[in-house]
Amino acid sequence: MKKIYFCFPGGRFKALTMSYDDGKKQDRKLVEIFNKYGIKATFNINAGLLGKDDRITAEEIANLYQGHEVATHTFNHPTIARCPHDQVVQQIIEDRKILEDIVGYPVRGLAYPNGSYSPDIKSFLPYCGIEYARIVGNSNDFSIPVDFYEWKATCHHNYNLLKLAEQFLSFTKKQYLYLMYVWGHSYEFDNDNNWDLIEEFCRMVGNQPDIWYATNIEIVDYIKALQNLKFSANGDFVYNPSSIDVWISVDDKIVKVDGGKITKL
Repeated sequence: MKKIYFCFPGGRFKALTMSYDDGKKQDRKLVEIFNKYGIKATFNINAGLLGKDDRITAEEIANLYQGHEVATHTFNHPTIARCPHDQVVQQIIEDRKILEDIVGYPVRGLAYPNGSYSPDIKSFLPYCGIEYARIVGNSNDFSIPVDFYEWKATCHHNYNLLKLAEQFLSFTKKQYLYLMYVWGHSYEFDNDNNWDLIEEFCRMVGNQPDIWYATNIEIVDYIKALQNLKFSANGDFVYNPSSIDVWISVDDKIVKVDGGKITKL
């Protein structure tokens, strides 16, 4: 019987994703750092607050976040667990509509504003077109989430970031998939005067051939595509019904499974 493992793209077993909230002006510098080191991120934006105070303008979004993901953070950042459910739906849908007009693709991710959510809110997110939602806190963990609607990051950037990065880089056991997920707010680097922290982190983990750099939604789409693979009973071939190419390990041999095709193993 074959030993078959799921892999990240290219046969990798480590992935890195980032998530930053509120769309403040400091995102400009943060995006520049991420791009320098080949790191991809998700930026969670409140369309109702664009251009106010020190926030990014609507005109900047498409160009600034090109190559990254724009996700919803609700229209004007209420503590949604205290809000009527119909208002929560409108907060998400109105934010999506405006952001999608700007970026030109479906906005399918959410970062809960103020970390606020409830079981009821989670239950209706799929009907709002949302496929994952990030909560606050630090998991200290590098595993794939069991529930993408209650996705806790490995750490906030002010919480043991470099120590956890060292741990992440040290992993060598390829029978596991490791995902490092960092979250925060770019304005915190100004407030805490620690831009050197994120620069050092990106220098450590960036441009590594054995790490897949992805946005939050790319992680979700890829994991769903892996989970949707259809294997023959004897493991001799697999059908990939999705449009996304995926990679698996078959008896320690890396195999690319093309989207929409049957691949012999």
